[in-house]
Amino acid sequence: MPYNHGMAHITLVLPFALPIPEFAPDLVRALAPNAPALGALLSRTSSYARVAVDDTVRALPHEQWLARALGLLEAGRPALAAAAMRGRGIEPDGGTWFIVNPAHIEIARTHLLMADLRNIRLSEPDSRALFESARPYFEEAGHALAWGDAQTWFMRADDWAALDTATPDAAVGMDLTDWMPAGAHAAAFRRLQNEVQILWHSHPVNAEREARRLPPVNAFWLWGAADAARSRAPRAPALAAFDAAPWVDALADTPVTDLPAFVAGLDRDTILVCGSAAASAIGADWGIWIAQMGQLEAALFAPILKALLDNRVRSVSLVLSHRDAHAACTTNALAQRKFWRRPTLDRLL
Repeated sequence: MPYNHGMAHITLVLPFALPIPEFAPDLVRALAPNAPALGALLSRTSSYARVAVDDTVRALPHEQWLARALGLLEAGRPALAAAAMRGRGIEPDGGTWFIVNPAHIEIARTHLLMADLRNIRLSEPDSRALFESARPYFEEAGHALAWGDAQTWFMRADDWAALDTATPDAAVGMDLTDWMPAGAHAAAFRRLQNEVQILWHSHPVNAEREARRLPPVNAFWLWGAADAARSRAPRAPALAAFDAAPWVDALADTPVTDLPAFVAGLDRDTILVCGSAAASAIGADWGIWIAQMGQLEAALFAPILKALLDNRVRSVSLVLSHRDAHAACTTNALAQRKFWRRPTLDRLL
């Protein structure tokens, strides 16, 4: 597609690209020699803000930001299910729908923990088998279950609309006591969860997974409630996704496989969610995190900076997050001429 020089604005949403405060000085020191373009984008800016998370919402800062940008924030909660369904070619037939993610929950010494959904590696045939086995249990409880993809299913539960749920990335690695669905219908959720857990405990899919040393899929995670009529704001920017969570893929207009080619073809205002740093940050594997941020320097930050300086994009915003805050800044070609501002990664601190 042809693009209009200088007309497009791109927002890079980078979950977990903001290092956690206790490790930030060492991580920034290690990353800095390999990220000059990121330093320029962060330092030579026309605006900058750091915003603490709204801890009344059980969603991470970048998830709240993205839901708001797309017009999918309802009473402070990401209301994503209906829009994600449409992204998977399903028209919700009225009522309230939730996102359902097959999950692995393990018993730690004193509490329950949910594994990072990125590490489950659930194939489509295995997911289909688990889906079909569980569907009668959902339907018997009065809840239609719809297939989206291997990681993403959808459930209708009109009377659960007020259930207070958490996003999976907000809950991962945390004591689940504080993150399970809460509210008037929480007990009904727990009953359904228990029935499905018993069903899946001896399911052939899990027997085979355990033989391959993969974590069993022994639970589901429920979140993202939205009225069927809820859709993205008409004037919301286009959404692109690279290495992102499945729900972002479901919402995205453009799946990205080649970042430099995506930047070269940018022709309209776009939000790009790039989740490459998420898994390593969630797993506290900081060596991998540094390596992945270095790869993004070559594949994304340097091409974006060059496009900006060549007047092929109008402006660039960055939204970087960790669990407790997000940092947002905007730069343009004029701001990049502020040569007296030495490019640094200090704004990651």
